[in-house]
Amino acid sequence: MSGTTTVTAAHLYDLVSCPHRVMLDAFGDLTQRDEIGPFVRMLWERGSAYEASVIEKLAGIEPVLDLSAIPLGEREARTLDAMRDGVALIYQGRLRAGDLLGSPDLLRKEGAGYVPIDIKSGRGEEGGDEDSDPSPKEHYAVQLGLYVDALEQLGFSAGRRAYVWDILGNEVLYDFAVLYGTRNPRTLWSDYQDALSSARRILSRIEITRPAYAASCKLCHWYSHCLDVLQKADALTLIPKLGRSLQTAMIDQIPTIADLASANPDAYITGTRTVFRGLGADRLRTFHERAKLIKSENPQPRLLQPLQLPSRHLEIFFDIEADPMQDICYLHGFLERRGGDNASERFVAFFADDATREAEEQVFRDAWTYLRANSDAVIFYYSKYERTAYRKLQARYPGACTPEEVEALFARDRSVDLYFDVVEAATMWPTRDHSIKTLAKFLGFSWRDTDPSGAASIEWYQRWTEQRDPSIKSRILEYNEDDCRATRVLLDAVRRIAS
Repeated sequence: MSGTTTVTAAHLYDLVSCPHRVMLDAFGDLTQRDEIGPFVRMLWERGSAYEASVIEKLAGIEPVLDLSAIPLGEREARTLDAMRDGVALIYQGRLRAGDLLGSPDLLRKEGAGYVPIDIKSGRGEEGGDEDSDPSPKEHYAVQLGLYVDALEQLGFSAGRRAYVWDILGNEVLYDFAVLYGTRNPRTLWSDYQDALSSARRILSRIEITRPAYAASCKLCHWYSHCLDVLQKADALTLIPKLGRSLQTAMIDQIPTIADLASANPDAYITGTRTVFRGLGADRLRTFHERAKLIKSENPQPRLLQPLQLPSRHLEIFFDIEADPMQDICYLHGFLERRGGDNASERFVAFFADDATREAEEQVFRDAWTYLRANSDAVIFYYSKYERTAYRKLQARYPGACTPEEVEALFARDRSVDLYFDVVEAATMWPTRDHSIKTLAKFLGFSWRDTDPSGAASIEWYQRWTEQRDPSIKSRILEYNEDDCRATRVLLDAVRRIAS
């Protein structure tokens, strides 16, 4: 499909998160876009700064041809000339081959050809916690795949591989020829080809996409527009856990939440299967119940099974703040309540004034001193993130506590994960997602900040480390305290439902 459309690496990057964003960016009304938020701007600035620091350091070791100041109209030809001349490292080259267009951060000569390298201010892989091994990030892979493809078409490829230089200083290999597993014949190249095909259909207007609600939507400049469209359409994807692919599978027969609420799910079920691809019978019945709850006259959360919650004189509501891109945990927050009396609440926080390993270790040690002193408390938190972070911090700072202490802290007789063990396992809510923000707001709780989010906290923390403005630190602490209090509000509501 040469010459009909231009597919860029940015198109493929966005497509992995949301195909509808690709269509809106190409054909939507730009006046309906939200303003770019401070967190996204911070990511751009952080990425540019990190890239510049890497190139500066690299240029001190070996020659780098810098094409970043060359006008875009001339840069393609200059990149081709440089590759023909065998230049070892090319910064900000520009590749065009057929309908493909991309600008890899670096092109490195290997053998008779070149491999593309992208410099990322995040980790080069995802996963790698107790539940999964590290693996390539799909949105990075499809970008790199386009560069590899373009190099092949231009006759300058050193093979179907590329690299990410990440924030931790790692050079992560993206090998497009390796199978995912013995039972899975797919490769990164398969993922790239699928993404490229989808982008071509969207940009050629052969495929018309629909919005779908997901956690990542909140950082998108089309968020307000898409949410308005979804709400007016009574879209299925506003049901928790009913994502884009299931909405696509169901929409011809069940187009809205109201339709699902009034439907007979058994009409679509045979045994354990349904007529909808990727949707089993049990999940369809669950979605049907959620739809009925959402459309009920006075929608209220309800209990799905008996629930036993521990009760002790001292309750602690626990929440951490971390920047995963810098791999640092900068705040451990604890809200105490005694005897079930909200008037007894006391907030205790351990805050890292500097984004350094030394400061991170100190606040982790301080948090453990606090937890040991309150070993008789029951602890409530929301999602397994805290447990995962503490396991990681213990491995990094073994002098602070032992692995056995971490496991004992998160054992069921000591702690309760209100998300996985309660909300997901034993309750049903008439909300479009199960985030603590959504549930607590549904219950009438309000954050003091006008823009409360973990992403915002990361941006505030960066500004704190740069400016040392006490009001910024107070804002972070108040936000974390409100998150802890929201967890308490949720616990009290669940107890009321259970009783």
